Formats: sequence, C-alpha cells, structure tokens
Amino acid sequence: MDAALFRVLFITAVIQLIGWGTSSLLAIVGVTIAEELRMDVPTVFAGNTVFYCMMGLCSPLLGRSFVRHGARRVMMVGTLVAAPGYLLLAVAQGPFSFFAAWVLIGASGATLLATAAAILIHERAGVQAQRAMGALLLATGLSNSLFWPATAVLADLFGWRITCAIYAALPLVVLLPLLAFALPAQKPVLAPSPLPDASPASPAKPSVTTRSTFLLMMAAIALNGFVTFGFNAVIIELLKVQGVRIDLAVAIGSALGVLQVSARVVDFLGGGRWDGLTTGLWGGTFIAAAPLVVMLGGASLPIIGLFVVVYGLGSGAFTVARNTIPMVFYDQAAYARALSNIALPLNIACGLSPPLFMMLLLGPGPDTLLALATCGAALCLGALLVLRGRRPRPTGLASVTSTG
Repeated sequence: MDAALFRVLFITAVIQLIGWGTSSLLAIVGVTIAEELRMDVPTVFAGNTVFYCMMGLCSPLLGRSFVRHGARRVMMVGTLVAAPGYLLLAVAQGPFSFFAAWVLIGASGATLLATAAAILIHERAGVQAQRAMGALLLATGLSNSLFWPATAVLADLFGWRITCAIYAALPLVVLLPLLAFALPAQKPVLAPSPLPDASPASPAKPSVTTRSTFLLMMAAIALNGFVTFGFNAVIIELLKVQGVRIDLAVAIGSALGVLQVSARVVDFLGGGRWDGLTTGLWGGTFIAAAPLVVMLGGASLPIIGLFVVVYGLGSGAFTVARNTIPMVFYDQAAYARALSNIALPLNIACGLSPPLFMMLLLGPGPDTLLALATCGAALCLGALLVLRGRRPRPTGLASVTSTG
C-alpha cells in the first residue's frame, strides 16, 4: 500500500470514526433525553429511524453527484449539514426540534458515511479496493468502543446538551479541514458504465436473472442491516434487562467493537483469498447463531458473553461484506451507483429496527426480540446462499455490467 493510499485511508477512517461515533449517542443518552423532553423511550430511539431513512432517501439522489463531482466534494458538503444538525439537537425542546435535528444528521450521513466512504475508497484504490476497504473497516469498527465511553463521560460531566454541542463542532473543526486540505483532489470518472439492475432510469431492460441477482443482494444486505443496527442500538439496554449492571453493560457494549474489528482483521489478512460473498456467508452464519445462544442457553453472564463474542465476530465480518459483495458483481463505474441504490432499502431497514427492537424489549421481552432477529438473520443467510450460485465467471463481470 503506497503512501498516498494510506493517507486516504487514514483520513477516511477518522471521518467514519467521528461520524458513526457521534451519531450513535442515543445508545448512551437516549433514556435521559426521553426523560427531559417528556417523550417515551421508543419514540426517542425513532431518532435512529429518521437518521437511517434520511440516509437511505438521499443516497440514490446523490449517485450522480458522486460520479460527477467525486466523493471528496460531496463529503465536504456533508460536514456543513452535520454541524447544524447536532447543534439543533443540543437545543431541542420537544419532538419537532428533536426529529428535525435527526433529519439534518441523516442527510449529512448520506454524504459522509458508509456509501460515501466506500465510493471514495473505490475511486482511489481501484483493484485494491476490497483490501483497502478491509483496512478502513479495521479502524472504523472501533467507533462505538471509543465514542460510547466518551459520550457517557461527557454526558456525566456536562449533560447531554453540551455533549451534542461538542459533537456539532467536530465536523467543522476536524472533518472539513481534513477533506479540504489533507485529502488530495482527484478527477472523478465522467463516463460510468450503465447499471441495469440498480437504476430504474436505465434505458435498457435487464434480464430477469440480472435483476433478481441485484434484488437478492439488496435483500441480504438490508436484512443484515435490520438485525445488526437494531442490536447495536439496544445492546446496552438488552444487557441491562438481562441483569447486567449498567457500568458492565457499557463495558461489554464497547468491547463489541473490538470483537467486530477482530473479524475484520481476519478478512483483511486474507489478502483477497476470498471475496465479499464468502465473507458475508461466514458473517451471516455467526449472526444467525448468536440469538440462539441466549434463547437456548439462558441469560447467565457466561452465555451473554458467548452471545456478544459470536455476534461481534459475525457483525464485524458482515460490515466488510456489505461494501464488498457488490464488487463481486459490478465494475468500478457501476459500483458507485449500485451502492447508492442499495443504500435506500438498507438505511430504511436500519432505521426501522432500533425503535422496533426497543419496543419489543420493553414490551413482550427479550425472547421476542431475539426470535425476530433470528428470523431476519436466517432470511439474509438464505439470500446469500442463492447468490453463491450466481457468482459471475472470471469474464462474467463485464457481461453483468454491460447487459443494459
């Protein structure tokens, strides 16, 4: 890996750490916000729903901008949207201002996080994109491990409002200068190849097989997002319901990031010996098994520890797969549009799951939540198994992307 690519990876990792870390604050201060704003807890966690739905709605609209202007310029705009979002959250007085803040934060996420980072890496890394993406996700997997304790400390010292104000400054003070001055500009691809099955505006009709392959890929990634983002949002409350002390629950939740990174290390060290679909199959299997550990083994501390280990390894591996599975089927120009179109159902699924998981946890109880998660993970795994039989031949990538 040359110095220029390493610099791109480092800057992108910092952006993802701060972006994901700050946006996960409801996992720590959500209950406190609910009490102060006189909102019920599931409604507050619906802030995550607004966040992910806005990301999903904006991402397809940004597809052409990413291709025309490049990821760097789009991400710079995102920093200018994120700052007022967190500032509005800091001064929120009720549901209207609370959700308006998450609209802005979600719109900024579409231009800064996940899809944007993957497109930026794909622009700069070329044929090294899968390995570079693995390296990026090694670092970004620690966002919750770093920001959950930081949010807890800041909220304890200054309150959640000052914490949000501090987070409002980070995009302008840290992220914007990095993008403007530290990340070198690059001329984007101007003539993308068509993506027949990821763009409804494509002039030619794709074959049924090609379209169904895209839909399977989209379904698998969205189902995984539904399960993992739901768990990530409520993991601390889930541990508390299972009898774990609050300080230990925060520590275990923070350790989850380390486990996720461990799985990404294995994928990274693989050095391209397997593709994103293989990573997804292994990660999907672990995620499907994790809820069963608690459902069949009970809620003792060792069983909970085993659940966290299995889930952490699986979700860490699949985080890589979400960005690299499309690389199995699409070339560089089509990849950006594919990822942008997958982002809509993915982010809607990610947005719906946190309040639903919290509602199930506080209502029917953890067993119902775990059963739903198992079903979602099993469906995801089934879609991946079908995709395994549809891998393009070594020369098949060009035929997939030129069909339209």
